[in-house]
Amino acid sequence: MTEPMDYALFKEMMTISKEELYLETLAENRESIQIKKEETIIKNLEKIFKATLKISNQKGFQAMTMRELSQEAGISLGALYAYFKSKDDLLGMLQNQRRAFVSRMLEKEIEKQTQPILRLRAMIRTHLFLSEIMQPWFYFSFMEAKNLGPKEKKKAIESDLWSGNLLEKLLIQGQAEKVFKNRDTSLTAEAIKAMLQDWYLKRSKFRTISVDRYFEFIMEVVETYLGVAATI
Repeated sequence: MTEPMDYALFKEMMTISKEELYLETLAENRESIQIKKEETIIKNLEKIFKATLKISNQKGFQAMTMRELSQEAGISLGALYAYFKSKDDLLGMLQNQRRAFVSRMLEKEIEKQTQPILRLRAMIRTHLFLSEIMQPWFYFSFMEAKNLGPKEKKKAIESDLWSGNLLEKLLIQGQAEKVFKNRDTSLTAEAIKAMLQDWYLKRSKFRTISVDRYFEFIMEVVETYLGVAATI
């Protein structure tokens, strides 16, 4: 058993990891990015992605113009095109690395645990805390899914299925080890996902609730339903 991690500790860990995210984006797109200085690339990618999410979450990605992006990011139009050739390229850059990062973080935290309930807690806690730190991106990915082109829509569906399947796998493992009651694992996984989505889609409902308290609430519900005594 490892020491339980609250949101403050998780956020501190993520501060260290954030630069890795932009370094991965650079490595993935090195041939198309025309800027040589790594420090400049990382700084401007952060500005571009933040501006993209802000504008898109206000009016939609498809409605966003490059001029609006330029003004919000504080980067000239010409300089923007040194990072990507089109809005579709920008979308791919924004989505691909973040999906990969979230998946890797979930797997990393789950692998630290050996007991079924602690693995499930790690999955739920990591997803919830990531969605708190990266709320604009989680919201963007959910809301824009219906407007994506075929290629990006396929990736979005695959990502959604992956997280659901991972939750179900953990539930099945817990049942196999006689730790969880026999429940419909597919429905249980979807119910957990719905609670997780509520946090980043309907934030106004939780103005007086901390992310740590919401995590404990989810676990109280899940552990009671699965017939598990409080573990931590």
